[in-house]
This record gives sequence, C-alpha cells and structure tokens, in this order.
Amino acid sequence: MNNQQQSSSEKASTWQVAKAVFWSFLGIRKKSDLDQDAKMISPYQVVIGGLIGAVVFVLSILLVVRLVTN
Repeated sequence: MNNQQQSSSEKASTWQVAKAVFWSFLGIRKKSDLDQDAKMISPYQVVIGGLIGAVVFVLSILLVVRLVTN
C-alpha cells in the first residue's frame, strides 16, 4: 500500500511531460508509456505542455515559411 501511495504522489519531470506531449502530437504511443504517464502526469501538466508544444510548433512552421519565402 505504501508503495502505491508513493508512486501515485510522484510528479512527472518536465522532460517526461515534454516527451509525452511530443509523442501525442505525432499520435504514436506505447500502451505501457501511456499507462505510466497517466499515473505520473497531472492534467494541469498536460494542458501547459500542450500549449507550449503548440506554440513551438506554430513558431517553427512560421520560421520555415519565412526562410523559404526569402
């Protein structure tokens, strides 16, 4: 019981959230990774990570378009 309480109270690191959001954007996830992410990543972390990922994606597309059109 103590081990379950300890693992459920652990928070995911920034790197784990970024990795989960990146693979989710691509639509490629292993079932085991998804289960582990569901235990460690809070919905708040997913929303913030998704917003940051979306901004980075849009800015990178704008940069590529600007480089190609110049």
